[in-house]
Amino acid sequence: MKDRVTFEDKLRNIFSGIAVYKDVRRNGSVSSLGIPSFLRDWLIMRFADESGNFNVDEVRSYAKRTIPKRDQWERLKSEIVKERTPVRFLAKVRVETDIKSGEGLFSLPDFGFPRRKYEAVIEDNLFRQKKESLLENSEAWGVVQLEWRFDNIHGRGEQGVVFMSDFEPFRPYKVDLEFFQQARKLFNLEEWIDVIIGAVDYNPIGFVNSTQKFALLTRLIPFVEGRVNLIELAPKGTGKSYVFSQISKYGWLVSGGSVSRARMFYDIARGQPGLVSRNDYVALDEIQSITFQNEEEMRGALKGYLETGEFRVGDYRGVANAGIVVLGNITNVQMNVDRNMFMELPATFHESALLDRFHGFLRGWNIPRMKESLKANGWALNSEYFSEIMHELRNDICYRNIVDELLTVPKGSDTRDTEAVKRLATGFLKLLFTDALSANAVDRAMFDKFCLQPAMAMRATIRKQLHLMDTEYSEEMPEIVCSEA
Repeated sequence: MKDRVTFEDKLRNIFSGIAVYKDVRRNGSVSSLGIPSFLRDWLIMRFADESGNFNVDEVRSYAKRTIPKRDQWERLKSEIVKERTPVRFLAKVRVETDIKSGEGLFSLPDFGFPRRKYEAVIEDNLFRQKKESLLENSEAWGVVQLEWRFDNIHGRGEQGVVFMSDFEPFRPYKVDLEFFQQARKLFNLEEWIDVIIGAVDYNPIGFVNSTQKFALLTRLIPFVEGRVNLIELAPKGTGKSYVFSQISKYGWLVSGGSVSRARMFYDIARGQPGLVSRNDYVALDEIQSITFQNEEEMRGALKGYLETGEFRVGDYRGVANAGIVVLGNITNVQMNVDRNMFMELPATFHESALLDRFHGFLRGWNIPRMKESLKANGWALNSEYFSEIMHELRNDICYRNIVDELLTVPKGSDTRDTEAVKRLATGFLKLLFTDALSANAVDRAMFDKFCLQPAMAMRATIRKQLHLMDTEYSEEMPEIVCSEA
């Protein structure tokens, strides 16, 4: 217990103003409002004192006023239209520039608004003033002010239009990646893993061993490395949905239902890019319950995208950087890499050429089923801050350059195997040895143990499954090794 107190003091001192006290009971009360973890931590920090204490009722009251739910949209719309009252609230905003009219158009995806084009327009002055914030990503969180009036948009005659008259980007923390990289030097590896685990709302003390911790950490690779494609099979209740839906505002979780090529890649009818263009990753949860409207069409689109990051829909050619993560449930009997586990996936994935394009397999059964002792309870890194850090790490190319320099790859190696291992090893390097900004700064033995070997094992499982599915595929992996200093 003393070591834990010392660790928390160290974390608070180094990440002063960024750490938050995560309390199972009180945080649960705030989470019951239906807001994601990154917003929850921001709210708590806004009202908490230096000891981490806050008034739950005060936080709940503020959240209800500031972060409306989907079922409150009709009331807000009535205020805007009937009472002519401007409204302000925090929401996710999607922005596009309309070629025909030259207008800046917006939508509120969490509210399903607008239903028709030109019902939601950004005022010209605001669009010019805030275009960097509005267009920095395909979707942005911010405090919007909405007003309603009659207007003539694109020669359509006067009609009622909801205008965005103000926008303040939701960036409560200044993200200094260099500071975060230097902070890594002040923790040993075991401590650093606990820092990350706390940041994603888990309690390091609740894990039985380091294998469980490392498996959880592996889920974060698509958060920090672009276009990493993973398959995870795990028992129910191991927190798959939570990690991919609640920790970062830059990812998207598809949970069951029907998925179309238009939704994933590009909607010709609406002229809108799909999920892969708007997110750092797209996680297909409960994959056994997901159906694809046109299996052959989707399989073809996925094969092209997983290979190159490009997609073509009609005459539209797009490029994106989102990773695709397939999440499925598996029983104890099925948890065996020596049997064909991929037959548990939908028929769309019953093709070796498609599965070969996934970089690694995560053995989700190494992650314990969620229980109270695993929920973060104490001082930890703010989830919102950490999600921003992970988002920034995606764009830092120095880590991949280091991996390229460190690894020796046999000339006859399969390109997909090589690329998979390098992408996965780069993700581990970013997460675990964030301060290593050159090959000379890397402890090669540690890199081999915690980055290269896990990456090789993840890809080897894909290889094994391919061989079981199609004997044309060898289960042998290339002998990729870490070069000596």
